[in-house]
Amino acid sequence: MKQLILMLFVLTGFAAKAQHDPNDQVVSANWDVIGGVNFKIIKDKEMYAVFNPEIKKHANKPFELEGYIVPIKDGMKQTKFMLSTLPINQCYFCGKNGVPIMVMVELAEPVKFTYQTITIRGTLKLSTANAMDNPPISLVNGKSI
Repeated sequence: MKQLILMLFVLTGFAAKAQHDPNDQVVSANWDVIGGVNFKIIKDKEMYAVFNPEIKKHANKPFELEGYIVPIKDGMKQTKFMLSTLPINQCYFCGKNGVPIMVMVELAEPVKFTYQTITIRGTLKLSTANAMDNPPISLVNGKSI
């Protein structure tokens, strides 16, 4: 499950080709910053994020994103999940005609799962570790606003 979610995240470079319902897609300048990250594949099991100057200037600073919760654990209350530009009910399309942009979110206080968008404010963290094992972009110490 973890690797599937991470693979969904790391394939964000293909999001521009998606044929998802455009009415559900969350679009914002901050998502554009996240979507500008590219990935370099080294081996079958190694992929690394290539961070452009635009996202680097936001690293370790407060950052805000509106998006949909994609749980990585069971439960109605979530503290750690993926935040996506598309709702979870469109995951059926993932891999067929694109993958939505996603980031890992770690909240200080749990939020109740919803199919509606939520807005999260947290500290933007960038990781240079293997993206197959670790999400390269996270919002940590986040709060639902």
